[in-house]
Amino acid sequence: MPPIVRFMWNATRGHRLAPWRSPYLLWRMETYTGIKMQQIHFIEFWLFLWREREQLWRFLKWTGEMERYARPKVP
Repeated sequence: MPPIVRFMWNATRGHRLAPWRSPYLLWRMETYTGIKMQQIHFIEFWLFLWREREQLWRFLKWTGEMERYARPKVP
């Protein structure tokens, strides 16, 4: 499974059909933006994703690099 998909799969555990309800993603958004978790709903979640899409893409690529570093493939 590609690292980006793996991260999203793990981050939305229990809320895969409604990722804006994922406590982990809400916590990450709260620490990044300062908006309280209780104030983040469907619209705020998707607006944040759209507004920060470039930074999020860089973060997801970085998680893939760290995954490859932490778990190198054995020849």
